[in-house]
Amino acid sequence: MRLDKARIAPLTDAEMDAEQKETLEKTFQGRPVYNIFRTLGRAPKAFKSFMRWGGYILSDYNSLAPREREIVILRTGYNWKSGYEWAQHVRIGKECGLTDLEIQHIKEGPLAPSWSPLESAMIRAVDELTTDAFITDRTWGELDGLTEKQRMDLVMTVGQYTQVSMMLNSFGVQLDDDLELDPDLER
Repeated sequence: MRLDKARIAPLTDAEMDAEQKETLEKTFQGRPVYNIFRTLGRAPKAFKSFMRWGGYILSDYNSLAPREREIVILRTGYNWKSGYEWAQHVRIGKECGLTDLEIQHIKEGPLAPSWSPLESAMIRAVDELTTDAFITDRTWGELDGLTEKQRMDLVMTVGQYTQVSMMLNSFGVQLDDDLELDPDLER
């Protein structure tokens, strides 16, 4: 975690105005509202637009298989040192079939022994996008096991979770009570 306290505090139930309550209730329908969404709820119109785009990235419209999508999201969050993002998506990644060893190997990068050649290329693409905003010709060629749409979705997924990581890190969104900080992301 970059910050040990929030710069922008998550909304408490008591602080919410009618529009914020309606937006969060409509979105979460009685499920817990995580700190990221309570924080973004301070800007309801931005929150609604953010949720539409983020909904695409996490939906079946994203042509990456859920396991591949989570590898991409986790590597993006790890590269941006987003402790909150990492903690949330470790849980989601496990639900999508990632093992503890694979999650450890996401931190190690594209040369870790868990990866197929295509998975290694996907992780390398994330690394290139999060350092230079560009996938090299070599890596693009190694992604030939992906369709054109899957390559587009890979780039869009990294872009979405780069934005999420920037917001989480800069706003100081703190972990929800049920999450644990990975020691590699303590600061």
